[in-house]
Amino acid sequence: MKNRDYKYLDSTDSPADLKTLAKENLDEVCSELRQFIIDEVSKNPGHLGSSLGTVELSVALHYVFDTPYDRVVWDVGHQAYGHKILTGRRKLFHTNRKFGGISGFPSPKESEYDAFGVGHSSTSISAGLGMSVASLLKKEGRRHVVAVIGDGAMTGGLAFEGLNNASMDKNNLLIILNDNQMAIDPIRGGFTQYLVDITTSRTYNRWRYKAYRLLKKFKLINDKKKNSILRFNNSIKSRISRQSANIFEGLNIRYFGPVDGHDVQSLVRILSDIKDFEGPKVLHCITQKGKGYEPAEKSVTEWHAPGTFDPNTGLRHADNQIKPPLFQDVFGETLLELAQQNDKIVAITPAMPSGCSMTIMQRHIPERVFDVGIAEGHALTFSAGLAKEGMLPFCNIYSSFMQRAYDNLIHDVAIQKLNVVLCIDRAGIVGADGATHQGQFDLAYMRCIPHLTVAAPRNEMELRDLMYTAQQPDMGPFVIRYPRGCGFHIDWRKPMERLPIGRGLCLKEGEGCAVLTLGTTAHNAARAIAELEAEDPRLQIAHYDLRFLKPLDEALLHEIGKRFDRIVTVEEGCRYGGFGSAVLEFLSDRNYHPRLLRVGIPDIFVEHGSPAELHALIGLDVAGLKKSFTEAFLDD
Repeated sequence: MKNRDYKYLDSTDSPADLKTLAKENLDEVCSELRQFIIDEVSKNPGHLGSSLGTVELSVALHYVFDTPYDRVVWDVGHQAYGHKILTGRRKLFHTNRKFGGISGFPSPKESEYDAFGVGHSSTSISAGLGMSVASLLKKEGRRHVVAVIGDGAMTGGLAFEGLNNASMDKNNLLIILNDNQMAIDPIRGGFTQYLVDITTSRTYNRWRYKAYRLLKKFKLINDKKKNSILRFNNSIKSRISRQSANIFEGLNIRYFGPVDGHDVQSLVRILSDIKDFEGPKVLHCITQKGKGYEPAEKSVTEWHAPGTFDPNTGLRHADNQIKPPLFQDVFGETLLELAQQNDKIVAITPAMPSGCSMTIMQRHIPERVFDVGIAEGHALTFSAGLAKEGMLPFCNIYSSFMQRAYDNLIHDVAIQKLNVVLCIDRAGIVGADGATHQGQFDLAYMRCIPHLTVAAPRNEMELRDLMYTAQQPDMGPFVIRYPRGCGFHIDWRKPMERLPIGRGLCLKEGEGCAVLTLGTTAHNAARAIAELEAEDPRLQIAHYDLRFLKPLDEALLHEIGKRFDRIVTVEEGCRYGGFGSAVLEFLSDRNYHPRLLRVGIPDIFVEHGSPAELHALIGLDVAGLKKSFTEAFLDD
């Protein structure tokens, strides 16, 4: 239901509508857009703080540039709600991140205004550079390309690779650095302090911008004079600010700023002035995450994605039901418990300390917790270096983000057989963040790497036991994957025990047919088995939990291969190449030939929706598993 009327926003269904407004009206447009985002996200949870911080930038970009002919690439996409609302999706925004609704991230298949599919960090400069170079090669009419990247995303190595190429290849890319000193948690690292240092030389930047406008007015700046002018600018800045040229100017990329990212009038003027400037350029905008909504300004991390809340009071709606803990909290509490007993344990996260609950250890032993920024590859190689010198790193990376560090895992950890405990959070179906965030591939891409132990706990207690087991001496690389969301037990804090490597267990005896599960899929499988047996007394289905994907429990699989002629494997990972494939290969290689059905995520990218909706979609809910078991065990 619509909460209020908006004088300008209600009649703005495209950037063309926005351009009909006088520039003097844009402040009110921004005010309405900010309120609309607050109202909508208060009812339908999403990423609030980042998008509130880019309201003025979103309006200015679509006011100045001719989108969608001109391309705007939003890094990650957390900051793109204003963009989506201004580009024809205002009336659909209540479906944001819902099953069958619009995506929470820019998606070209959703809108021609979404220039590039995003979700992972630090991609915008490389993608935008490719678009800009392509436009020049195709000799198109002047097509502007803008990459909007946050200072958090600038900590990713890919961003620096893109910058390096942008400085060498002929292009007209405009990079907008949205600098709010935040990712989800506060940004850490030297580059952040470097940006702070740049923002302090306002005398130089005011002088430089005014000089640039004057030179442009008299047509004294052109592409041939670019390098000499940049060198002159750099020497002037060195004298005024008593520091060397900034990294952008050092790469011969024009740098403008810092500017107030919440002054829409100024942004429109500056973008209009610099958009036709030849060659790569950077506009450095200072913004505030959560801008314009006091609760979000005061508690930035909590309001990154706050859930539902009262937009008038800022009171977040709490779920007061007593529930089992989140798997991430069990990880965080157990990590602290182990670290207090073992002073070799150190913790590493690529910019997700609160998301993975590493903040629990960070509060108590901060000197042994390392947030390395959005840099998954570095997180693993840094962990490898720590392990090489006798420390025991627990490196926590989300499943879909782990894909960005695959080479580091193979080359720097596995080949050297280093004692790194890799905790893969958000494994399996994640939910509303959609295809870029579902953790569906890690089982398949891990099982082929030598020297790895790969395990998936069935519940919270097994997660604790696996963490305890992994910290034992000479274990080598040890991977533990677990899902997002709540566990299954209120009383989970049991004494930890060492588990035998590569050993599964029988959860239920049976005859003739068997279900093999890995990880938390055991729970829905057990319910499906119980319901089927209640409906058909002929069925006596055995249930085994393998617990380890690598090494497999060969003794248990020999027993299963000899006893059962009908087998179903169940995994919350891609069907091809994962757990089911491993079981099938083992049985076939040893001349067991049961009828075997592999149940897992089909060969698709799973879009956004609630976990329950997505589990139903791919057949991993109880109803879907009952259907699969019926086909495997009853149909001839």
